[in-house]
Amino acid sequence: MPGSVYKVIELVGTSSESWEAAARTALEMAAQTVQDLRVAEVVTMDVRLDDNKVVEYRVKMKVSFKYHADLNS
Repeated sequence: MPGSVYKVIELVGTSSESWEAAARTALEMAAQTVQDLRVAEVVTMDVRLDDNKVVEYRVKMKVSFKYHADLNS
């Protein structure tokens, strides 16, 4: 029996609220077009500043999803 194959993509999510909201935003958007999301690994977190104040949280993550040969033929 063959094993499974997964594809990994990189996403950047943003939010004015928190890093958690930034990650959620990226995953919810990806789920609209990518099927069978499996694992998300946060690679980096940073913030964008304006006038010395945090105005945006950003999360860069690697996300894997199951590769389905029948859907990609």
